[in-house]
Amino acid sequence: MGLYLLDDTLSVEVFYEPSDGQFPDNVCLRLWESCPAEEKIFVADETNVYLTPDQARELAKLLLTAVAASEQNNLKSQSD
Repeated sequence: MGLYLLDDTLSVEVFYEPSDGQFPDNVCLRLWESCPAEEKIFVADETNVYLTPDQARELAKLLLTAVAASEQNNLKSQSD
């Protein structure tokens, strides 16, 4: 799964890494940048953050909570 952010210069991928299946943190959050060096957020072109399934679930839950708050705020703004 991939998502492009920041004018398509930051790729975010999330996937199960089979070669790390023996480790508890085998869900990979990969961040990859394709922009000029002076615009980079990270030092490396590609950064991998390995999460346990519980950490990945918690991250997903936090994202969904933020989405719900954003949508609620948008609904409130539209009704004002």
